[in-house]
Amino acid sequence: MTQALVTPSPLGTSFNLRTPSPVVIDTNIVLDIWVYQDPATPSLLTALAQGAVQWLATAPMREELLRVLDYPHIAQRRERDGVSAEAVLAHFDRLAQMHPIAPKAPYVCKDEDDQKFIDLAAAHQALLLSKDKQVLRLTNRLARLGVVVRRQWTASPREDA
Repeated sequence: MTQALVTPSPLGTSFNLRTPSPVVIDTNIVLDIWVYQDPATPSLLTALAQGAVQWLATAPMREELLRVLDYPHIAQRRERDGVSAEAVLAHFDRLAQMHPIAPKAPYVCKDEDDQKFIDLAAAHQALLLSKDKQVLRLTNRLARLGVVVRRQWTASPREDA
């Protein structure tokens, strides 16, 4: 989903500029895209590649992905399917727009590792894609901050699935 901005032109007419909607993607969703090839993720990948959404990330999110890619069960899956950690990180580097670490959001997740996703989504009023139960429990609270939490991407990311 993109937001339309109406901007006056020097000729006195208006035109629309489309700005991509911000999205914060939890590590498990990133794994679903490039390691597990989850059938629910191609539309998200297409939206990212076409610039329809803007993937926001921070250095600690990239570091977490790097660490998780080497977990034994994930490394085994990657090896089985011929997916290198370097390839996954290259996708991340190509598609994610890096941002500074966001200030702490007013709502705290019980799982410390997920707080960075919440903080960044709250700072940018972004869609937050996560399957983490602790994050999903904060859905109503985060909505007060302008954050929509979803388990998966849909073509209308701001609508409930």
